[in-house]
This record gives sequence, C-alpha cells and structure tokens, in this order.
Amino acid sequence: MHSLERIDRYRLQRRLGGGAFGVVWLALDDVLEAPVAVKVLAENWADRLDVRERFLAEARLLRRADSARVVQVYDIGELPDGRPYFVMEYADGGTLADRIADSPLPVAEALRLTALAARAAAALHEAGIVHRDIKPSNVLLRTAPDGSTRLLLADLGLAKSLAQASGLTMAAGSAGYAPPEQTEPGSGIDARADVYSLGALAYHLLTGTVPAPPGRVQRPDRLRPDLPPEVQRAVLRAMEPDRDRRWPTADAFADVLDRLAGSAFPAQAAERPRRHRGTLYLALAAVAVAAAAAVMTTLLLRQAPAADAKVQDSTGRIHAVVPAAWDRQLRDAGWDPKSVGLPTGQEPALAVADDLSHWSDLGTAVNGAFIGLSVHGDLAAKVRELRHTSCHYAGSRDYHGAVWQGSIRTWDACDGGKGTVTEAVLGPVHGAGRTQVYVQLRQDGGSDETDRILDSVRVTG
Repeated sequence: MHSLERIDRYRLQRRLGGGAFGVVWLALDDVLEAPVAVKVLAENWADRLDVRERFLAEARLLRRADSARVVQVYDIGELPDGRPYFVMEYADGGTLADRIADSPLPVAEALRLTALAARAAAALHEAGIVHRDIKPSNVLLRTAPDGSTRLLLADLGLAKSLAQASGLTMAAGSAGYAPPEQTEPGSGIDARADVYSLGALAYHLLTGTVPAPPGRVQRPDRLRPDLPPEVQRAVLRAMEPDRDRRWPTADAFADVLDRLAGSAFPAQAAERPRRHRGTLYLALAAVAVAAAAAVMTTLLLRQAPAADAKVQDSTGRIHAVVPAAWDRQLRDAGWDPKSVGLPTGQEPALAVADDLSHWSDLGTAVNGAFIGLSVHGDLAAKVRELRHTSCHYAGSRDYHGAVWQGSIRTWDACDGGKGTVTEAVLGPVHGAGRTQVYVQLRQDGGSDETDRILDSVRVTG
C-alpha cells in the first residue's frame, strides 16, 4: 500500500485518513483534471469476504442515497491484488471535527450546521437508509462553485437499510453519539437513532465536549452558561434515551434548529474568540431577534445583476440600498439594543451581507451592512464605548446628508487584513425626533461605500 501511486486514471496525492476497514486518499482524476477522494479496502482485510461485502455496501448505499447532501460516488473498481476501491467527491473544507478543534462554535453557526446535517440524514431516511454513525468527523464541508459551503454526510460504513434495521442485533456507533438502542444488541433501530446522533452532534458543536453516555448527559448550559434555554431543550429532546420522546424525524429537528438559529444570532463575536484572529464585538453580532420571526434568506443570483440592490426589514420601516454583490443573505427580524448597553427591547433592524455566517470572523472576507433603529437612550455615547482590539482605529468624522447627520468611526487593518469596519450613529437632519439609526459596515477592499449607503437609508412610520 505504501508504494501505491496510481489507481487506474487516479493519481494519488496524499492520505486523507483511514478507518477500521479502509484508507481514503486525495487523488487527481487525470481525465477530468479534478480532485477526488479514493477509498481503498485496507490490506489486512483483503481476504475477509464479509468485510469486502461491507465495504462495497457503503458505496452502494451512497449511490442509492443520490442526494447532493450526501457524498457522491463517481466510480468503483478493483486493484490488481483484488482489493476494491470507490471514488467519491472531494470535500476540500475538511470536517466538522476540524471546525471545532479550537473551541465551540457560535450558537447560530452550530445550529445551522446541525440543521444541514439533519437535512442530509433526512435524505438518507427518504432513501430507506439509517446512517448509525453521525459525528463531526463524518460530516464534511465542500466549497461550491459560487464560493458557498456545502455540508455532506459521509462514511456509511455502519449504515443499514431501514428495512433491515429493525432486526439488527450487533452493537454499533461511536461513544457519545450512539443512542441506547444501538448499544443494546437486539433492540432494533429506526431513523430516530440518527436523531439522537444529530442531537449529540449539536451538543458537541455548542459545548466543545463529546456528550456522556445516554441517560448521563450533562446539561449543556453547565458547559456553556449563556446557552439559550430553548436551544438546550431542543438538543436534549433529540438525545432522549426513550426514542418515543425524541423529535419524530430528522426534518422536524432541522426545522426547530433553523428557527432557533435565527433567534441565536446574538453575540457570535463574543462567544468564540478565535486564535490569531480578531473578534468583532459589534452590535450586529449581538442582535437578539424574535425566534418566530427571524429569517435567513439566501437570495437568488440574478442572471444580469444590477449595480445596486434595495433591501428592507420585515416591518417595512427600514429601507436602504447596498451594492448588489452584498445582497446574498438577509436577516431582517430586528435587534435588541441591549447589546450595546441601551434598555432592552425589540427594535426594527436588518443585516445584509455576502456571508452573514462569518460576520464576526475578521479573518474572513465579508462585505455587508447592519442597520438598526433605537428610540431610547444615548446611542451615540454607547457606540463610542465600543472597542475593537484587533483593529487599528483610523479616526472619526462628521456626516451630513440630506436626511441624516451624525458621526462615523472607522477601523482598519483588522487582524492584519485589508478589511474595514465602519460605525455610524445617525439622527434626523430636520426636527428633534427620537429615532436614532445605528449602521455597521464591513468592507473588504474596493471603493468605500459608506456615504452612499448612509445617503440611501430611509425610515418610515
């Protein structure tokens, strides 16, 4: 195996990993000139017909799933020594295990990723397959052609047909992720076994800790005290030892996670300081939105995009114009000004960016805007107290527009990069209205859009 350099038209580059029965290699498809992953049965199992069949069964189940949410199989074959191999799509973004190597994820990101994993599990269930080993290392991330990230379920080595799963008698699964029915031979399993594993996945992403065995799981808020109670309840319900008390399907769990991800958008910056990266302690990262109303909308790319895009919040009160390239994701259900030290409440707000999920990560190129209203307290004074320690303070200036006037502060060289963070607190030019507007902009190079966006802001009602 060590001397293996090529498998048919696939030129092996490096070893990606290995499991109990196989080794996965990164390879280059010389015909299509594209990277692929090649899984080869391990040499020490070459003579075991039962292991060989299990290896091939994984490839068949991946093909049977036929879902963009599950790793795709492109080819299958046999080495000269008789060992089978199969060729899969390559996930260049690594795994969720890599993502949480340093620290737990921000709440919204953890929920969003778990929801995607749950949708992938639901696709398997729809195809009549139960995974039986969902865990961070089996959840892959792949960069799509448009730059977005796809999540893929992989490693169906323990997967079984649901038609056969009720009669399974062998214990299976990974410690911390396996439900009691998988660790008790003869119990039989169904799709709710994967729901338990998905709950354990969420638990790990949120706390940075693999959960204890079923029935002895520590409450996640003991490990993460700021965890919203409704998030804890959703995760613990998925991990109920009694499967009749879990979420009935992976899709049902995903629906709840997606809803909670909206309400959990707050404080992503404060939750996860990243090593060697600045953290953006901004109000956008501390937006508290109503769970029932919060939405993350991925906007369709236009065939012939205009130079600008008009956006508004869900109440219809806030209107603005941003560059069309920023108009990829919109969160429009409001914010809580408590995040900047003002009296708590629910105020209109919107956030629009080319990648809202990485807004708080200054090591990632993001372009976008947050616009929030406040009618209580001295917003300008509170914003002046904000400090962004990983950025260089580039100064302040006054702003005078046709509708608004106020002050602008700019921070650059954030985390040593070229991106800038701009904050503006605005009040109406005419009249002594109490409405205050807080604007945050993240810009990653290019022309400065600050004044043009501020000029476009309108508040009605």
